[in-house]
Amino acid sequence: MILVSSCLAGKECRYNGTHSLEDKILQLVEQKRAIMVCPELLGGFTTPREPAEIVGGNGEDVLNGQATVMAKSGANVTDLYLAGAYKTLEIAKQLQATSIVLKENSPSCGSSYIYNGAFSNQKIQGDGVTTALLRKEGFNVISEEELMELT
Repeated sequence: MILVSSCLAGKECRYNGTHSLEDKILQLVEQKRAIMVCPELLGGFTTPREPAEIVGGNGEDVLNGQATVMAKSGANVTDLYLAGAYKTLEIAKQLQATSIVLKENSPSCGSSYIYNGAFSNQKIQGDGVTTALLRKEGFNVISEEELMELT
């Protein structure tokens, strides 16, 4: 079974209430070959919500307590991101997910790039919190961009 970010299947669950629909991913869900998950909603966020970025590192650093996830207003939302990551891990284990396709650039789901933590629209290499946890546990996590290259 494939696990996919809900926003990539057309669910309007991104921080600003939009989606990032990728038709191929929606088809996988409709064919019952993929299950949708939104780590941020699982962590307790609602839609819409304030944008957030990892400050002081990447997702692995957040897992190790060396970085935080901050909302644009300055609120520390690290605990919600960690909660969502661990709930997503539970789902991945229950489904015995063979692949996981998560939304690139997200502080939860980024698998190659995340924003730099300065809310300046600049990206850096790194994993989001959920991706870092899933990879640490041995799961194959790719972005929607990588999936499109494979198909």
